[in-house]
Amino acid sequence: MNPDLSITALVLQASFVVQLVMAGLLITSLASWTVIFSKLFGLKRVRNANEEFEREFWSGRSLTELNTAVGQKSDSAPMERIFASGMREFLKLRERRLDAGAQLDGARRAMRASFQRELDVVESNLSFLASVASVSPYVGLFGTVWGIMHAFVGLSNLQQVTLASVAPGIAEALVATAIGLFAAIPAVVAYNRFARDIDRIAIQMETFIEEFSNILQRNAGGGTGPGQTTMAATTTQMR
Repeated sequence: MNPDLSITALVLQASFVVQLVMAGLLITSLASWTVIFSKLFGLKRVRNANEEFEREFWSGRSLTELNTAVGQKSDSAPMERIFASGMREFLKLRERRLDAGAQLDGARRAMRASFQRELDVVESNLSFLASVASVSPYVGLFGTVWGIMHAFVGLSNLQQVTLASVAPGIAEALVATAIGLFAAIPAVVAYNRFARDIDRIAIQMETFIEEFSNILQRNAGGGTGPGQTTMAATTTQMR
């Protein structure tokens, strides 16, 4: 009789350890795909929100009006929160009559701290994809080695060993490696893609911090009060 070498039969006929490895890899692959789709839509939402705020920021509105509008939003963009933290610290230090350098340094530190928090949120679950990409092939290889050992132990009880008797045991063991690669390859591709997208988002936010710092520097050196801080003139100079 020809042995059944279908994928389903190979999985069902595999030893308990190999089946456990396969189940773990399938669960890991499912979790990886969940993270991939969540990250794909999440990063797209962050990019669109940042770009929308940038257009509003450079539209010529006053900083105080923009700060008030950002504070009224329940779901603000990362760049909006960076702006709000810098603006809040700048106005607080200005009310205390500190010199221009102290105002600018305080606002910059506040924006840098907010930038790190936002970057941590954007990078969440990225390490999970890296772990799946690097570990899954080795877990699958472990299942394959264990399955081949189990198959050869079974063959030791046979009087005559043929290719037909060896093939099922080796084939079911190799399925574990295939599942490991199935889990690892999408994670590798997604990790590289998301790492590149996150770098672009980080560069965009760092550029905004520098541009906003230049605007605050001009306002800190001027004689306007906190409620009169505007950028209608400075936006045309910066762009």
